[in-house]
Amino acid sequence: MNSLPVAIRTIRWMVRDTFRQSLASKLFWVMLGMTAFCTVFCLGMTVDTPGERERHPHEIRDLLPKGADPKAREEGIPEAGGKMTLGFGLFELDVPRFRADAVKFFQLRLAGILADTAGVLLALLWTGGFLPTFLDPQAITVLLAKPAARWSLLIGKYLGVVLFVTLHAVLFVAGTWIGIGISTGVWDATYWYAVPLLVINFAVFYAFSAFLAVWTRSTVVAVFGTLLFWVMCWAMNFAHHHMVGFEMQGVTPSSSFLVEAGYWVLPKPLDMSGIFFDAMNAGTHIDPVRELEAVKEKGKFLPELSVLTSLVFAAGILGIAVYEFRKMDY
Repeated sequence: MNSLPVAIRTIRWMVRDTFRQSLASKLFWVMLGMTAFCTVFCLGMTVDTPGERERHPHEIRDLLPKGADPKAREEGIPEAGGKMTLGFGLFELDVPRFRADAVKFFQLRLAGILADTAGVLLALLWTGGFLPTFLDPQAITVLLAKPAARWSLLIGKYLGVVLFVTLHAVLFVAGTWIGIGISTGVWDATYWYAVPLLVINFAVFYAFSAFLAVWTRSTVVAVFGTLLFWVMCWAMNFAHHHMVGFEMQGVTPSSSFLVEAGYWVLPKPLDMSGIFFDAMNAGTHIDPVRELEAVKEKGKFLPELSVLTSLVFAAGILGIAVYEFRKMDY
């Protein structure tokens, strides 16, 4: 009768314990410091677009270097007409004539490349030791002595880490968004799509990290095994789109089946980035992945199903981790 309330209290306690662990290990402050650094960097951003005018809704947004072919300009393709400085003048870039385009150009690289790739991998690296430490016999035996289901302990720890990363994803996006808005006057709300992108991407791969932690109780295996798994998933995602988008010759039915099955079973980090770029209307602001664009042109890119199957993988591998944890002897 009381098992569910006990499980809920256990999960809540494990979430709080995860945040206490992050404070004790100073990881909370390290990640907060990186967010503060990026925010200050964005506050030092300036965009100078002399002669900016109101843009026609159907105007071509491709960017030509200064002094380009006059015939191209006659076609309506604008030249780089402004300058962007970053980090209080440390870096300077040519940008389009339109301030909003220049800001989006920077935001796409900040959230879609830096945070989504380097940020997620760093988060997996830094939080990879939370579960192996928690599963150490000297630490876990005290918790196992209490009337709480083992599944609630593991799920609570997993949710605690995911919520911890969610908090820092919100702080990062909020800080950099405010910094960019204050320094440029452009407040692009689509930048906030980065938060669910980062959280879903992290949660899916951290479920695999939880499985490795339960299986091996090794921080090294949990961390580097998850990083290698991310590389494998990205490669499988890319290989599938290359095979489908360009109709490769010499592909046997068996290899085609294996690639197709691997794509739908495994997480899809490349698709996650593509979904984010579409949500932000990246357009010509960033060079698209040719393979992903080819799949889209053929109408075979299914973003909703891509996200759903990635989440199903996370739920499945986390379920296996819970099952293994319940059978472990201490």
